[in-house]
Amino acid sequence: MMTVFAACAPKRVPNAPTPPGPAPTTPPPTTAPSRPLEVKEGLASYYGPGFEGRVTASGVKFDKTAMVAAHPTYPFDTVIRVTNLANGRRIVVRVVDRGPTKPIQAEGVLIDLSSGAARNLGFTNSGRTRVRLEVLRWGK
Repeated sequence: MMTVFAACAPKRVPNAPTPPGPAPTTPPPTTAPSRPLEVKEGLASYYGPGFEGRVTASGVKFDKTAMVAAHPTYPFDTVIRVTNLANGRRIVVRVVDRGPTKPIQAEGVLIDLSSGAARNLGFTNSGRTRVRLEVLRWGK
């Protein structure tokens, strides 16, 4: 003998609208602004071998595959969209270190990227490329 307790199951109403949740008062912190906070163009280079696992100026361990960068003045945790002007590829990186050095800056290099970021932008063979930097969020 089988007993069915249909009254225990929730009643489904087909195509019933879901009540709206509360309206957000501010966008989430990961939302990019409609316009960049700052834009610069120049050269990008990338970290050479030997930095993997070393502690960066911000105190985090360097991961060559992460989307991270070194910038001489931007606050740590600043989020930057980097566009390779040669091929249009774009990535978003976070500043975790200081660099490039002053002599390299004098050559027009604005930012040092992880090798993973450089690979995604498609310039590991050339070592440098022209880029546009767009600050999406300032760090601390």
